[in-house]
Amino acid sequence: MASKRIYDSINKGLKTNCKKISSISSISERERIVLSLSKKIKMAVLVNKDSKVIVQGFTGSEGTFHAGQMIEYGTNVVGGVTPGKGGQSHLDRPVFNSVAEAVEKAGANVSIIFVPPAFAADAIMEAAEAGIKVIVAITEGIPVADMTKVKKYISDKDSTLIGPNCPGIITAGSAKIGIMPGFIFKEGNVGIVSKSGTLTYEAADQISKAGLGVTTAIGIGGDPIIGTTTKDAVKLLMADPETEGIVVIGEIGGNLEAEAAHWIKENGTKPVVGFIAGVTAPKGRTMGHAGAIVGGEDDTAEAKKKIMRSCGITVVDSPADIGNAMVEALSTVNV
Repeated sequence: MASKRIYDSINKGLKTNCKKISSISSISERERIVLSLSKKIKMAVLVNKDSKVIVQGFTGSEGTFHAGQMIEYGTNVVGGVTPGKGGQSHLDRPVFNSVAEAVEKAGANVSIIFVPPAFAADAIMEAAEAGIKVIVAITEGIPVADMTKVKKYISDKDSTLIGPNCPGIITAGSAKIGIMPGFIFKEGNVGIVSKSGTLTYEAADQISKAGLGVTTAIGIGGDPIIGTTTKDAVKLLMADPETEGIVVIGEIGGNLEAEAAHWIKENGTKPVVGFIAGVTAPKGRTMGHAGAIVGGEDDTAEAKKKIMRSCGITVVDSPADIGNAMVEALSTVNV
């Protein structure tokens, strides 16, 4: 049968004008109506099967490979941008000279960026200027000074930036805007927010093995300056009616996890499971990501775990425990 989650979304959250599902005596008729309605009301965080995606750096080796993977997953890739190659075709999709042209001719509203670090900031700002709603910057190594300019430039634009130096975003079964292995992400009811690409995949795998599955996973990136913070991503998933639980994966350095934890304590309505990487990292040394450097006592993994626990988050010491911890957390919630 269709899940009670969908019933509740219709009866309580969405307040449709249809008669209450529970008042229909026929189980088969009840399921038919619910499934029919659920197709019309299916929500997603930031991207879905109708998103019109372009690839900046489309004809380069990275852009070509990952665009092909995205298309194979079912993502609605409507073309790409490579200056000077406009009018050509690549992967059976049109190539445009600019993002503005892709927006005008293909209706693009999402962009993924595979552009070298020296030019990536300009690519992000070009996408924002053209009106792209969701910008996913995969590029690693963008200078901090460049990202400072980007952050200021997009502050008054109607755009959401994911990354840079991130694996992207995936709404399971609908759209993959990034470099993650799509087969790992099974459709389900748990959202994922992560600084780490590898641990995003591990969390999705553990969630799937636990019999749950993923709504949307957001890889926010591990650079010092990123577009979407942990708190920003958590807020999106808290507001998503299909997401019943949230996994937050952080790491040493910065205060993004603490900010998110305090917000969850005051505003959270769903169970959250957390994991912090870098327990054994020495103070003052960059570990993996440019933003993963312990600058003080509050930046350590143990300090972050303590803050998260004090804010009501279930914190696990191993990523292998994420799935079981979420099952247990969800079992205590009155559905």
